[in-house]
Amino acid sequence: MSENEKMEGMEPETSPKAGKAAKDKKAKAPAKKPGLFARIGKWGRELKSELKKVQWPTAKQTGNNTLIVILCVIVVGVFIWVFDGLATTVINALLHLAGKG
Repeated sequence: MSENEKMEGMEPETSPKAGKAAKDKKAKAPAKKPGLFARIGKWGRELKSELKKVQWPTAKQTGNNTLIVILCVIVVGVFIWVFDGLATTVINALLHLAGKG
């Protein structure tokens, strides 16, 4: 049997899927939205539940990580300072050679 013959044999309204879809639409009637304070309370409970799942670092880990960040900031700052000094020197030398400095 070809696909067209199969399609002709089934009417859209009598197919089981069509009846199920109509029932689903009736079952999904617009539910009343909870109030503002109920939603805020639910959000707070879910937040508390999620925060219990977090693996918090120890004080020693936090101190180590803070020192690493401070050290990296200092190192990058020194590199930028050195590059800026070199770039300034090169630009001033080029301007001096061009007679504009």
